[in-house]
Amino acid sequence: MSVNIDVTAFMLRCSETEASQPSLSVTRAWVRLMRAQQLVLGAIEQDLKAADLPPLGWYDVLLELSRVEGGRLRPYEIEERTLLAQHNLSRLLDRMDKAGLVQREVFSEDGRGRWVIITEDGRAMQARIWNVYAAAIQRHLGNKLNNGQADQLADLLAVLSQKS
Repeated sequence: MSVNIDVTAFMLRCSETEASQPSLSVTRAWVRLMRAQQLVLGAIEQDLKAADLPPLGWYDVLLELSRVEGGRLRPYEIEERTLLAQHNLSRLLDRMDKAGLVQREVFSEDGRGRWVIITEDGRAMQARIWNVYAAAIQRHLGNKLNNGQADQLADLLAVLSQKS
């Protein structure tokens, strides 16, 4: 009886391990997703740099600020809406403030907190970046996929974006 339990437990552990291992197809999809993401983002960043524009992270912050009433968010709200880590965001906001694209204002309900507010220069910069960014998206993605393929890719990526 003890042997049966041990064998059963071993078989159960083995099947759990196998179930937790990605298949070759899943591994291949992962590698290609990561490679494509790095290549396309790198190419877009190069296009922005060639146009003497700031990196994509700046655009993400400016876009989120431009989308909200009053063009203002707290830093933690920007962090929640973008893929930027808090420590990176803080330094980025310092650079953007110094460049005159955003300004910081004390949050009246909490003297320690601050609003980040998009400036008119920030709105103009967001538009300038978008012109290059949109063309880069088309060149590096749109020219390689037809609309049906783009829709299929978007649908597949939406599945990965769902919280489990």
